[in-house]
Amino acid sequence: MMKVRTVKSEGLSHNSYFLSDGNEAVVVDPRRDCEIYTQLAKQDCVEIKYILETHRNEDYVVGSLELQNMTEAEIGHSNALPFKYGEHNLADGETLNVGNTKILALYTPGHTNESLCYVVYSGSSEATLVFSGDTLFSGSVGRTDLYGKDAQSAQAERLYNTLHEKLLSLDDGVLVYPGHGAGSVCGSRISGNEPTTIGFEKKTNPYLQLNNEEFVQRVMREELVAPRYFKRMEEYNLNGPPLLSELAYPKPLSLLRFEEEMHEENMIVIDTRKPYAYASSHIPNSLSIWLDGTSVYPGWLLDTNQYIIFVHERPEDMDVATARLRRLGFDNMCGYLCDGMDSWQESGKPFNHTGTMTVTELKSKLEGDEVLLLDVREPHEWKEEGIIEGGRLIHFADLPDKTELLPKDQTIAVTCSVGNRTSIAVSILERAGFKEVSNVLGGMEAWTSLGYPVVRVP
Repeated sequence: MMKVRTVKSEGLSHNSYFLSDGNEAVVVDPRRDCEIYTQLAKQDCVEIKYILETHRNEDYVVGSLELQNMTEAEIGHSNALPFKYGEHNLADGETLNVGNTKILALYTPGHTNESLCYVVYSGSSEATLVFSGDTLFSGSVGRTDLYGKDAQSAQAERLYNTLHEKLLSLDDGVLVYPGHGAGSVCGSRISGNEPTTIGFEKKTNPYLQLNNEEFVQRVMREELVAPRYFKRMEEYNLNGPPLLSELAYPKPLSLLRFEEEMHEENMIVIDTRKPYAYASSHIPNSLSIWLDGTSVYPGWLLDTNQYIIFVHERPEDMDVATARLRRLGFDNMCGYLCDGMDSWQESGKPFNHTGTMTVTELKSKLEGDEVLLLDVREPHEWKEEGIIEGGRLIHFADLPDKTELLPKDQTIAVTCSVGNRTSIAVSILERAGFKEVSNVLGGMEAWTSLGYPVVRVP
């Protein structure tokens, strides 16, 4: 009997899938840390026969080679791109069999030119489900701007044709298993309703209610973030990344060794503690990225060749951060400070602290013209949720290149939705030499919950 399991990667909102039938299995779009798939195979007493990719993913390192090294399964992906690895370069309509299940490759360009969806037929001639990759999401569709704005209109037309000529021709009852869920940067306003069905999407997905011209216009208006690490992911996923067994695991570092590492060329300290802990005390020039934020934000801020050492709340946080950063292609993680910030402070080493303020204090200071407000949320948040009148708008991922736009002789209050991304921004400003910077804890959620005014961005 066919069985499908979903494996989610937090933060990235990435979905991979484990499908088994009889004594065989296939994994679709695996993540780089692959042990979970071999555990599922052991649990179901099946052999992983194939590893299938829907496209050359741009937002994470695909784990196909990693999983093949563990299982000897065969890799399949589109023949429309010259992949440097894999046994099956699949064309539209080609099929593979797993147990009694037939899997058909459906060529679905638009999000990328090599995109495939995989239609699954189990025990009959009728399609049962489809792995839709980044072509169709619950409540949304794949972004079409990856080849640049000049090519986006043509890509949007391709995606529209793909959706209406290929996917929506499937029966309404066909289950749809998308490559991403809510929160992914690979589409706009993706719903958390997974899996969905072709029929449900036909009725409710706002993109599928539009004609060709309306569809193109809508996706062209969208402002989606394209993090800097995307290019490295495309290179890795075309040529194949290094195996994790070839990489050194981050080492526990004594205080002396940690200080030595800090001064190595191209080294940065990432502090994964909560924003309020970072505000209270932190190593000078460290970058604040709270632990949950390590699943995606390092790729928005840092070059993947960056060397990194960490300050954690707990030693076991290194395991979490390592898996998450390796999914983004960060392979130069060197170590972490044993005993964390306590050992640094107790040895008398210098540390910095940053200001915090409540939204009530912010409102008072804005009325008294005592602070400059910096809003570091994403552009779509400014438009959808409104902004505080008079605030400067700089997305936190753009801030390292735009600090010169802000005055260093003025107190700056920084806000985001709740204060987590603000902590990143505050640390960026500190590294750039700003002295009077405060994190508005509670952020825009606290501001609006108290009924304070916002204005709309056109």
